[in-house]
Amino acid sequence: MPAGAQVGLGVKTAAIYRINEQGNLQQTSNSLDIAVRGNGYFQVTLPSGETAYTRDGTFGLSPDGTIVTADGYVVQPGITVPSNATNIAINGAGQVQATLSGQTTPQTVGTIQLAAFPNEAGLDAQGDNLFIQSGASGNAVTGAPSSPGFGTVLQGFIETSNVNVVSEITELITAQRAYEMNSRVITTSDQMLSTLTNLR
Repeated sequence: MPAGAQVGLGVKTAAIYRINEQGNLQQTSNSLDIAVRGNGYFQVTLPSGETAYTRDGTFGLSPDGTIVTADGYVVQPGITVPSNATNIAINGAGQVQATLSGQTTPQTVGTIQLAAFPNEAGLDAQGDNLFIQSGASGNAVTGAPSSPGFGTVLQGFIETSNVNVVSEITELITAQRAYEMNSRVITTSDQMLSTLTNLR
């Protein structure tokens, strides 16, 4: 056997990585659905007190009027909407404005902050669209949407998957055809060896 040759080791997963490209934006009818267009993550407070980061802007209101995620985690910096608010508007800079009952002029109740990382691919995935800062990601840099280095936020939209279905199906078919070709090569080799064995 040639030096350095290895036979029968099969295949294994070398690495798993995330593609952090911008996903498509889908319009919804919820005034508290917010999508980030560009760079940045929403910051949420976990029950442990730790800060997690997400691009999932499917938000709602808690019983006390605080803006929370679908899982009930408070969206930093902890914005509370008055119970008598009749309308909620969020502009591209992240300012949350509420129109109160009996008033025509909206008042600002807070500003949503975004976080950016030197290497967002290094974030530690926790599941449920949540990420935790790690040594590979670097420290979070926070700022208001639309400020330099941060994207804008869009009210009434959510960010969908960034997977290109057509491209993925094409690559799957290519891999399947390559597997079929290799399988035929092995079958042909087996038949040739069988023929040699049966020669007299």
